[in-house]
Amino acid sequence: MTELSVNLNAVAFLRNRRGLPWPSVVDLGRIALEAGAAGLTVHPRPDERHITRADVPDLMNLITSEFPDREFNIEGYPNEAFMALVEKIRPHQITLVPDAPSQPTSDHGWDFKTHGYKLQSIVSRLKHTGARLSLFADPDPDPQQLEAAVSTGTDRIELYTGPYGGAFNDAVTTAAELEKLGQTADAARAHGLGINAGHDLTVENLPALVARIPDLAEVSIGHNLTADALTYGMAETVRRFRRACGQVV
Repeated sequence: MTELSVNLNAVAFLRNRRGLPWPSVVDLGRIALEAGAAGLTVHPRPDERHITRADVPDLMNLITSEFPDREFNIEGYPNEAFMALVEKIRPHQITLVPDAPSQPTSDHGWDFKTHGYKLQSIVSRLKHTGARLSLFADPDPDPQQLEAAVSTGTDRIELYTGPYGGAFNDAVTTAAELEKLGQTADAARAHGLGINAGHDLTVENLPALVARIPDLAEVSIGHNLTADALTYGMAETVRRFRRACGQVV
């Protein structure tokens, strides 16, 4: 069964527009978990334009104190500040992305052949936190890329689904991007890697992704889920996305 992790970055971005404490990422995170989300995801960037460093322990405390069977996933570029943060918080999963600080959002995966040695050192260090490690990956079934990913010691890859989600008005491109994701997942599975996915996923495009990758472990969804929550409310939106993941709700 594919699990849903609710990314709270867009909620925090809305809050930060006015410098007021609402909408509360903790309160909306609680609603998402009460509605059955398997976990919460945040990406604290250096400029704190959405999730701030102060949000991170509050959300970790929400999960450990009220939802001990759920997971907290922290994603980000592994500079020293990020490394120190996740070593202190010890989330359930750490997802490493190759983002520059100025990027508005993640838009590509790691080049494992180029950065494999660096990532191997980082993954080895972070394993001591007890977290599951996941590395952001482009849809690329190149065996050398997947072998380089395996050599880092990561537990999972997170497939970057931006091109798939961005082709929502082009059925031919959507099908082609879905097959690229599927082939990459097939290769990752053959190498013993778990598979996550995220970026521009919706209630409409999730079922086909889950059908093509039946062992997809987790999807992390923020922007479209937050947009839908403006229409349906957070709790009902989480239930809609869970059904799209193939869950019985």
